[in-house]
Amino acid sequence: MMTPLIKGINLDAAGRCKHYHKDADIAALKCSQCDEYYACYQCHDSLEDHKFVASNKDDYPMMCGVCRRLLDFDEYTSGACLNCHHGFNPLCKLHYEIYFED
Repeated sequence: MMTPLIKGINLDAAGRCKHYHKDADIAALKCSQCDEYYACYQCHDSLEDHKFVASNKDDYPMMCGVCRRLLDFDEYTSGACLNCHHGFNPLCKLHYEIYFED
């Protein structure tokens, strides 16, 4: 299976974008409407013709930008990638209502 791309604006190799570019900003989000992974919901909304739609927590809604491992909600909320162990930004939890379906 081919690894999905991370889309966004001014991306670096780990999927950091124009909006979120600190060391821990490496978690890409899946839009359930277009099934694409984006660096952030703001990049998505700037580049697509629809607003970002939250994903099901069991449907691999996140991807590690460092190693490209797909992550379910429990894996992502562990705080670091289970594969490469790079930490995720803990402040992302402030946006869970945007990223994930209830």
